[in-house]
Amino acid sequence: MNAVLSTDAPAGPLAIDIESVVKTFGGVVANRDASLQVPHGEIHALVGENGAGKSTLMRVLAGMYAPDAGRVRVNGQDVTGWKTTEAIAAGVGMVHQHFMLVPTLTVAENVVLGIEPRAGWQVDLPRAVREVEALCRKCGLHVDPEALVADLSVGEAQRVEILKALYRGARVLILDEPTAVLSPPEVQELWTVLRALRDDGGTVVLITHKLDEVIAVSDTITVMRAGATVSRFATAGTTPRDIARAMVGRDVNLHLDALGAVDAAALSTSSAAPTASAPRRDPRLVVHNLHLRSDRGTPAVSDLSFEVAGGEILGVAGVEGNGQTELLEAIAGLRPLQQGRIELDARLLSGLSVRQRADAGLSHIPEDRHRRGLVLDYSIADNLILGQQHRFTTRAGLDQAHIQRHAAEQVARFDIRPPLPALPARALSGGNQQKIVIAREMGRDFGVLLAAQPTRGVDVGAIEFIHAQLRAARDAGKAILLISADLSEVLALADRVAVMYRGRFVTVLPRQACSAELLGPYMTGAAA
Repeated sequence: MNAVLSTDAPAGPLAIDIESVVKTFGGVVANRDASLQVPHGEIHALVGENGAGKSTLMRVLAGMYAPDAGRVRVNGQDVTGWKTTEAIAAGVGMVHQHFMLVPTLTVAENVVLGIEPRAGWQVDLPRAVREVEALCRKCGLHVDPEALVADLSVGEAQRVEILKALYRGARVLILDEPTAVLSPPEVQELWTVLRALRDDGGTVVLITHKLDEVIAVSDTITVMRAGATVSRFATAGTTPRDIARAMVGRDVNLHLDALGAVDAAALSTSSAAPTASAPRRDPRLVVHNLHLRSDRGTPAVSDLSFEVAGGEILGVAGVEGNGQTELLEAIAGLRPLQQGRIELDARLLSGLSVRQRADAGLSHIPEDRHRRGLVLDYSIADNLILGQQHRFTTRAGLDQAHIQRHAAEQVARFDIRPPLPALPARALSGGNQQKIVIAREMGRDFGVLLAAQPTRGVDVGAIEFIHAQLRAARDAGKAILLISADLSEVLALADRVAVMYRGRFVTVLPRQACSAELLGPYMTGAAA
């Protein structure tokens, strides 16, 4: 049994008391001797590498899985093996990393779904709207109850998921990577809500890979490694580096460190004007006079022109929803051009399919791995050749031996866990699913890489590895267009930084002239 290291024992009655839980899926051990103690009125961070067993343990708590061994208590009651409905009735709610909303229903309809207020035999929609409005006011989560979920921003959809849990009376709230798709202002809004819930006696368990967020909002931290709980300590006085070391068992080069050579004082006071600095080498990706429309038919990208040179990372910063998605989809061949041209190594891409663009040397890490990157019911091995099946064929069909050799190589190179190529992608953690996409797109020969949110939902050790891969590709003469909602990631990796706002690049600067303070006004439109 692994000992749980603790600097301080939980004080007061426990809202959550999980002891020595074991959970396996076939031959895969997700939890081994996993424990968690959280008192009432605390924000508790649960951290660990991808595949450490965090989400599985929380799904045991939420009644989605029954443990093979161990004990689960909530508010002093033994609830081991209970069902999701029982967990919800007892005030335990879980907000998942991937939203579970019905896009064709309104906000109010989603929030009350399954427990709708009634007027006789009919659903009382006006009452539902009033109740959701009152809940929004009470908890500070503002969203239009009558808006269609399909029309919401990602941040607004996140609020709806939390409202769903609170409407059902959640006093124990579990959030799995809740800030992965939120802008910095939306993150701060979420922290305000969680602190208010804590101060009202509620309990929050936060699963996140963003260690600065752990420091900012949590009271106590539990670290998991290889399915087991390995340490528990107070957040006060702890640094991100301390947490990373506890997670991976070694010192980790956090991506913020990559800025080391840049003078921070100079950056913070820089008043450099917008400029389109010329790439250092011949351009490999050229975008000229690009105009694109969104799925709703509204302008998404307007008269955008830029180049990415070989041996360069062009980082695009900005709040999500300002045309970044449409831009990458157009380059990848997933969205038609309204106007303009795109060239790859001087070859016009118009008329080329997604496959033909890939064969021409274009790789694409999409921002949504579930929607664009993976077929979850396919094996790891099959996902590693998606879009490239023609490279793994014989006259008799798919060359299974070749596919398996390729999978074994990529699983080892990119540390995909568990290292079982026959497993369906659905069985892996979100971070390891992301590694499959990274391995497929960076594990082949390419000239230009479109990297959208490449480290979203990935642990600090994997971030270190992925960043090293991106830098190595750049140093090998590849051209990389990096789009990330994480400004620190852009500043750590990019040679030039562009800020995208309302479909345009409102500034393009060399990295040495950039800082968060300088770029922030451009990201919000204040300096545009």
